[in-house]
Amino acid sequence: MAKKGKGPDDKRPIIIRRKKVIAGGHHGGAWKVAYADFVTALMAFFLVMWLVASANDQQKSAIFDYFKNPSMERGQAPIQAPGQNGPGGASTSPIELRGGLTASAPAPIAESGAGTPASPGPRDELRSPRALTGETSETKRFQEIRKDILAAIEKNETLQKYRDQLLIDITSEGLRIQIVDAQNRPMFDLSGTTIKPYARELLLEVGKSLEGVPNRLSISGHTDDTPFVGSARSRYGNWELSADRANAARRVLVEGGVAEDKVSRVVGMSSYVRLDRENPSNPINRRISIVVLNKATEEALNRSDTFTPNTPTRDPIAQRAP
Repeated sequence: MAKKGKGPDDKRPIIIRRKKVIAGGHHGGAWKVAYADFVTALMAFFLVMWLVASANDQQKSAIFDYFKNPSMERGQAPIQAPGQNGPGGASTSPIELRGGLTASAPAPIAESGAGTPASPGPRDELRSPRALTGETSETKRFQEIRKDILAAIEKNETLQKYRDQLLIDITSEGLRIQIVDAQNRPMFDLSGTTIKPYARELLLEVGKSLEGVPNRLSISGHTDDTPFVGSARSRYGNWELSADRANAARRVLVEGGVAEDKVSRVVGMSSYVRLDRENPSNPINRRISIVVLNKATEEALNRSDTFTPNTPTRDPIAQRAP
């Protein structure tokens, strides 16, 4: 019987299988990333707990107010107001901590020139929730006043072009409203106290918005560092000019609806407090500042203005008299 020969169809292909082994590197390194994230989150948690435990009641109230209603509006003034996201906008440091985590007393009253209020006692340190609620409602009212003023400006076509000269923000003293000079657009006549028509309209709108506000007002006038010239009164300078301009603004506010007894003080600041510290001659330093005082600042002003001697005063000259 003949044997069959091996043809090309009888050859089987040779298949070589190689297994690729990947070293795990001691079970891999993914767990290290997860552990690092856990440690970072744990550290952040304890840091937040430490900050919360170190903050006093005033700071906690400020944090609560900010996260409850943060403003996202950006202003359009030519220069940024201190601590603001543009004049009239949100603050770059929106949580007012009044000097740091260890601060326990309110900030000094620099705008009104009343000095530093007395340090709070134990009752002020351990404040009741009712007091915090009062501050929260007062801040809400200030925010509503700010919105009303800006809405009134937007409705007036004549005043819309001057909106960048109106700066409104909330400070530790209360609601601050500032009307500033712009290049070639001053509020007053040169070296004078006559208010320009546009500035008068702005002040009238502010007065209408503050007509029903129970809080008292502090009005201050500011100039730049340019020496006062053009007057025969040699002793009349920027201090007198800033005070006269503040009083002129007070008269317009009263005409707009603010009651006479709501103005607690009218102050001339000369060029002592400048918005642009780098450029003392910047027109924005010439301004009228109106502060709607909160209750804490108003009480501090009343304490600083009240004189109650504990012991009878003695006149050394009268004692030496025969």
